[in-house]
Amino acid sequence: MNTFYFIVNPKAGNGKGRAVWKRAEQKLNTLHIPYRAFFTEYPGHAIELSRTAAGLADGEQAVVVAVGGDGTAHEVLNGLGAFATSGFGFIPAGSGNDFSRGFGIPADPMDALGLLLGIQERNPSSTDCGSLNLNGKNHLFINSAGAGFDALVSKKANESRLKGLFNRLSLGKLVYVYILLKELASYNRTPLQVTIDGNVHSFKDAWFATVSNQPYYGGGMIISPCARPDDGELDITVVHRLSKAKLLLVFMSVFWGKHTSFEEVHMFKGKEIKIQTTSPIHIHADGEYIGMANTGEIMAVPGAAKLAHGTPGKET
Repeated sequence: MNTFYFIVNPKAGNGKGRAVWKRAEQKLNTLHIPYRAFFTEYPGHAIELSRTAAGLADGEQAVVVAVGGDGTAHEVLNGLGAFATSGFGFIPAGSGNDFSRGFGIPADPMDALGLLLGIQERNPSSTDCGSLNLNGKNHLFINSAGAGFDALVSKKANESRLKGLFNRLSLGKLVYVYILLKELASYNRTPLQVTIDGNVHSFKDAWFATVSNQPYYGGGMIISPCARPDDGELDITVVHRLSKAKLLLVFMSVFWGKHTSFEEVHMFKGKEIKIQTTSPIHIHADGEYIGMANTGEIMAVPGAAKLAHGTPGKET
């Protein structure tokens, strides 16, 4: 029988993480499920805690579960590392929850827990990840990584004091839209060179490039409709040469995945991607701000994570 190690972010979703965990804990105790719980106290703590949990498992059947938002999932994934022996689970308690959308995990936390406990009778399934090398440091991502305007918006949204207010009103997705509108006027497009499996593509006035492992990002936007986390490849979206007014139309259409019909939106697939710019630009991984750089190298890592539940590419 699997032992479950829960990495809980009590502050996720403006306190939703703590409430979700109380309900989950009650259900686990009622069912007499063996588990241990750890609580994050600062950014990056989930990385440390997941490594501690993996060490406690010591080769036995175990599942390390992130309870929080996509940022918590990102940290737990990086703490476990590629090809970890422990399974990787998720109970959504954040504002965006793109991970649960893309991997068929129920939006309701208790339904997600129920599905997770069902793995007692089956083995976790392997799923792809991406690896971003930035300034000599590797970052795993399971949803997407991006360079340019979308990374800046992610950074500002996570820092905004309005995020908590929007979450309390169950309007967390609108934070991204609000920040986009706020930053749009002052953002300067940049030349971008994207090399995909050795093929070079140059863009003179690029807004951003996003590399996706599954379709969703930004709280439900379908940035890469054809992306699948089990095909051994990553999907690349580059947006360039758009006026600021037309960019708004593109972003509105992303919620339905219709942006791909614009001629200024270019879609690619590949396994090895290098993004290069003439001046440093903002970089994110799974919506978490990584920093600024001139060059980012990204690789698909097939079968890197043992997903404990969900069906890749299907939203529940």
